[in-house]
Amino acid sequence: MNRLLLNTLFVQTQGAYLRLEGDTVRVEVEGAVRLQVPLHHLGGLVLFGNVLVSPFLLARCAEDGRPIVWLSEHGRFHGRLEGRTSGNVLLRRAQHQALDREEKALALAKTFVYAKVRNARLVLLRALRERGSSAPLDEALREHEAVLADLSRAKDLEEVRGLEGQAAAAYFRAFGEMLLTPEFSFTGRIKRPPRDPVNALLSFLYTLLVADAVAALEGVGLDPQVGYLHALRPGRPSLALDLVEEFRAWWADRLALTLINRRQITLKHFVERPGGAVYLSEEGRREVLTAYQRRKQEEVTHPLLKETVPIGLLLHLQARLLARYLRGDLPRYPAFLAR
Repeated sequence: MNRLLLNTLFVQTQGAYLRLEGDTVRVEVEGAVRLQVPLHHLGGLVLFGNVLVSPFLLARCAEDGRPIVWLSEHGRFHGRLEGRTSGNVLLRRAQHQALDREEKALALAKTFVYAKVRNARLVLLRALRERGSSAPLDEALREHEAVLADLSRAKDLEEVRGLEGQAAAAYFRAFGEMLLTPEFSFTGRIKRPPRDPVNALLSFLYTLLVADAVAALEGVGLDPQVGYLHALRPGRPSLALDLVEEFRAWWADRLALTLINRRQITLKHFVERPGGAVYLSEEGRREVLTAYQRRKQEEVTHPLLKETVPIGLLLHLQARLLARYLRGDLPRYPAFLAR
């Protein structure tokens, strides 16, 4: 799949070859032209997996300062070509300055939490429609309404973080209501280490999502470790964790529920280690990775762009929108709000 979004050409078709003809970029697959884009429409290229670029196109992009980003087929960041001059230093300077400007950092943190709660509510509402009635789901939805009301009045980052924690606690108190398979139970979120299969599955999916967010941020030139909602900590990808909040419930949790409720994942896919920690088995990891990559190929309509895009590109699009906001090209950061 090859798409032009936000002035960026995303090429995911394995075996594709990109070359320059005059001032037009041609995407060819097995000798057939799949896409043609005028070079002046392109701000950069993002290439997934086995995608080749002609030397002339490489040289032209380097000369013009159009970045080319290489990722694995499944989205792991490999590298980035910038040319002789790079806007990274200015973008990262703006990223750091936003952290020091309390008003801007607070606005970003609020936006991430708003999107997290708003998208989590969709998951709860969907479960409520399927069940017909549920006191725990109703209670979580009421608490989320209260959090959203308080969020608009929050005056500092600590208050925003407290509200995020309150919303997460309410959500996970109701999470067990969404499990329809008797062999799985859930009494609360336990992270390090997970002590039951549901927590093990959630932790694994969150790890995949954070890795994809890191790749998306590195691809656009942002520092994944400098975030706003999540405090700075050595080795912690704080900005990636910020970005993931928009997708945690809508993407990872929904996938976990689907895998369990459809019995694609069963108790045989987990192992218990000495000390009580529970993890996915090798077979379990394969099943989840296959489902995760399949999910990334599904398409949704992006609420801002009004275009149908693969779910796997959403983090990349949001990273680019965040970079535009930090550079001052957008008046606010438009978080992803699922529908």
